[in-house]
Amino acid sequence: MAEKVEKVHRTKRVFINNLDSYASKCIGKFLSTCVVGASVLGSGEQDVEEDDERLSQDQKIKEGTFHIVGTCANKNSCDDGRPTYVLEEYFVSSMEDLLECLMECDIIIYNITEHADQIEEASWAISAIHAQKARFSQPKMYILISTVMTWALSKPVDPNDSEIPFTEEDYRRRRAHPNFKEHINIEKVVVKMGKTNSSLFSTYVVASGVQYGMGEQLFHFFFKTSWLGDVPKVPIFGEGTNIIPTIHINDLAHVIQNVIDHKPKQHYLLAVDDSKNTIEEILKTITYVLGPGKTQRVPKEDAFLIRDLSQMDIDTLFVNLRIEAVYLKENFNIQWACESGLVDNIDRVVEEYKQTRGLLPVRVCILGPPAVGKSTVAERICKHYKLHHIRLKETISETLTRLESAVKMEDPEAGDSATSSELLETLRENMNQNGGRLDDQYVIRIMRDKLKSKLCRNQGFVLDGFPKTYEQAKDLFYADEDEPEEMKSKIPPFNKIIPEFVFSLDSTDEVLKNRVLNLPECLVEGTSYSQEQFLRRLSSFRDSNMEDETVLSYFEELDIHTEHIEITSSDDLEYPLVIERIIMSVGKPKNYGATSQEEEEEERRSADRRLRKESQERADTERMETAEAQQRAARWEEWSKCLEESKKREQDLLEAQSVPLRNYLMKNVMPTLTQGLIECCKTRPQDPVDFLAEYLFKNNPQVE
Repeated sequence: MAEKVEKVHRTKRVFINNLDSYASKCIGKFLSTCVVGASVLGSGEQDVEEDDERLSQDQKIKEGTFHIVGTCANKNSCDDGRPTYVLEEYFVSSMEDLLECLMECDIIIYNITEHADQIEEASWAISAIHAQKARFSQPKMYILISTVMTWALSKPVDPNDSEIPFTEEDYRRRRAHPNFKEHINIEKVVVKMGKTNSSLFSTYVVASGVQYGMGEQLFHFFFKTSWLGDVPKVPIFGEGTNIIPTIHINDLAHVIQNVIDHKPKQHYLLAVDDSKNTIEEILKTITYVLGPGKTQRVPKEDAFLIRDLSQMDIDTLFVNLRIEAVYLKENFNIQWACESGLVDNIDRVVEEYKQTRGLLPVRVCILGPPAVGKSTVAERICKHYKLHHIRLKETISETLTRLESAVKMEDPEAGDSATSSELLETLRENMNQNGGRLDDQYVIRIMRDKLKSKLCRNQGFVLDGFPKTYEQAKDLFYADEDEPEEMKSKIPPFNKIIPEFVFSLDSTDEVLKNRVLNLPECLVEGTSYSQEQFLRRLSSFRDSNMEDETVLSYFEELDIHTEHIEITSSDDLEYPLVIERIIMSVGKPKNYGATSQEEEEEERRSADRRLRKESQERADTERMETAEAQQRAARWEEWSKCLEESKKREQDLLEAQSVPLRNYLMKNVMPTLTQGLIECCKTRPQDPVDFLAEYLFKNNPQVE
């Protein structure tokens, strides 16, 4: 028995392709925490929640667990640093190098559910490893994670009863979707390779249902659309009546663990949960829990307009299959995370989605006296973090408008018409009795409903100047009635709408008065910034904050410490230092950031700015060059003119100086020279020059 345990717990090296992809990453992370042989010995019966907590912690490579190695689909993702659960990442330049890496591993897992370009490599890998069986020092296992899309066009088991599900026993009758022919071809190769010498080289095909959980893949578009709340209704492409086989990604990882540990005789396995949900049921559940709660059917063709959906995703969304994984239920020891499917476990899946993608709400409250700049700061913070700006007056108006729509049946899904009508009448009557204002009980109800809306719960909010009193804060943030009594008695309350960050802006009365006085008259007229109303509001604020119980003291009781920020100038309307300080306190945004459309728009704006800048620079350069050319031409013209004048003066001077010399030559030299030339012509001496020189010397008048 001791030998068996020692053998089971021997560390095994597991290769997984594309470790940076959704499924491969989750499977690798899961296996790195599993002790080899745990599912055989039954030690894998830990609580599912404890298992998830174990997976969410910093992954450490432990003795006796699977050692994960593999490749990356995106080189840049690997450059960011090797994950802690990965022992080694392979960066191979040739198939020969990759084969040597694969030969070092005990289990080779190829996932082809996400990237079709991996099919060729997976096919090569099993053939190359199979050809090297003589070199095996110990048995190896090859697992292909394929997709149920290879069953998409299978004929019903019973033509008279289409509700009879397929099982592993029917795998020879499966027919693939036209775009998944290569998937089924490699499935057949893998199954065939494992039958030659299964004791030395065993092969398995795990046909996975549509994977969900831990951040999502195929359903991510619908999760993201619901979470953002940008559209009033989430689309359902087509009729929505098709049944999609699904499996939680951690359950798929459990199946892979059991395949490794059990080495089953069945070479082809189905990995799906027990759900038989239609795509309509799935999407309605997602949007009800996470988003607006409304869906609409749109034509199938509209799916091709969604950039986030690939052709493979669209094909999968329209599959209609009833499948049961009989073998793994009867033979494997699986601790299911979501055995009954996504719909029944939507709360858990949504929480995984938020945690995995870091989509955590940011809840901020900004308080302070009137005219201190709360709304300006709130707007800037909302823009930076993509939060919802909650102002009392606007929220009340929005609620009244929504109730009016529900009463008029303009929006039948807005709520029960009778209830809405009764509430609307109550609010109007209360406002009439109070000169257009609402009692605190109705204000608190409206604000509480707003903060509990899905958009505020998803992204977060910035409360602008509310609550104003201790009692308002206490009534607004009390614990939900459906929460346990022990939680209600604790501080802070567990209703998930209380602000995490509270900032108190303040300034001197003098600065606030100057700011209001400098406001344009068009902005002041008809508002609470008129002189009389503003002074009354400021005085009321100061008096209320002199009491023992204030809004700030309420937050202090809950251990939510207020950060005080002093506004010292009435001229600074942008508050850059205040915004920077708040951002440093709150931290980085916890949302999706810019959408692909926003990024493209920003790129276009950046390109336009760059082109305008380059055009301006070219225009400035041309203008400078033209000005310099004109200056050079003017200087050249001036210099040429001066040069001409200088030459003329010099010529006149030379001519004036040459007159005496010319006169002397004409009188004394030219006659003798002429006579000498005549004599030279007559005599024709052998050396004319010498003759002429001798002649001039003898007949020089001065010598005479």
